[in-house]
Amino acid sequence: MIDLRSDTVTQPSQAMRDAMAAAPVGDDVYGEDPTVNRLQEMAAALLGKAAALFVPTGIMANQLSIKVHTQPGDEVIVDSRAHIVKYEHGAAAALAGVQLHWVNGHRGILAPEQVLAAIRPSDPYNPQTRLICLENTHNSGGGSVYPLPTIQRIRALAVARGIPMHLDGARLFNAVVASGVPAADYARHFETVSFCLSKGLGAPVGSIIASDAGTVAKLRPLRRMYGGGMRQAGILAAAGFYALEHNIARLKEDHEHAQALAGQLRKIPSVSLDVAGVETNIVLFEVNDPSRSSSDILGTLKQAGLLINSVGGMSFRAVTHLNVSAQAIEEAGRIFTRILTR
Repeated sequence: MIDLRSDTVTQPSQAMRDAMAAAPVGDDVYGEDPTVNRLQEMAAALLGKAAALFVPTGIMANQLSIKVHTQPGDEVIVDSRAHIVKYEHGAAAALAGVQLHWVNGHRGILAPEQVLAAIRPSDPYNPQTRLICLENTHNSGGGSVYPLPTIQRIRALAVARGIPMHLDGARLFNAVVASGVPAADYARHFETVSFCLSKGLGAPVGSIIASDAGTVAKLRPLRRMYGGGMRQAGILAAAGFYALEHNIARLKEDHEHAQALAGQLRKIPSVSLDVAGVETNIVLFEVNDPSRSSSDILGTLKQAGLLINSVGGMSFRAVTHLNVSAQAIEEAGRIFTRILTR
């Protein structure tokens, strides 16, 4: 089975499993797990931040970051199709008591003028804008990379108004590899930055929040409040450390595979997609066939040995990752051609 549903389906390699088995551990709630501490120090250095915190999931990383910057009743500016909006179960309202101000970006990228227009006036009637959240790469935007000059312009208007910024960098290192911009150059424009170890980097679990030392000190008890305090977590952290050491540069292969897959899909008459929009490892496409349903297409592809996800209507997503070879991409193209050509 060729699984292109998400890069979350990656399996740890034997070398990563060996690193996990050999990891020295301690009680991380007490701050005594040496492998967790080592991972946090490495992640902070990569992002040019003073400190970092290892958390179980990307959703927890985003929600803790929202919590640490806001009070109940505040408002957070975010793209209308951001992961925080679409895939986090209303957690910002439920856990932090904030409301999200949705802005319709282009492929998930907000223009500075849009952000400026969304900032609430300071008056007795409006909630106060207390945080701006960006996502890089943008999942629902098809893996789009946030242009650094755009981030810099948004940052300038945020600083002028005293509004902190959070980066949902679940796939930040895909953006780094695709753009050539170092992670620290992105991160310097945000008070908090999160990234996932368990997507393209190939670890089985875990995310990182990087920030200044004072903010991380506030995040640590919040992590426990949210149920994220872990004990001998070094077994998991070792996988993340291995991923950062060995699996960043190879993300380029995933991007090349996505381009190759997009090239095969565009040859199918019933398929519409923007090949130029395939910047990283996510391929979004539509099937224009009124005689078929989304569930029919997914089921037929599965029977043929290929898994992908629907993202609404007749739109679909295929995600390349380290467990999908160039040969598997060629086979996926043949399956798509056979199933989607009538």
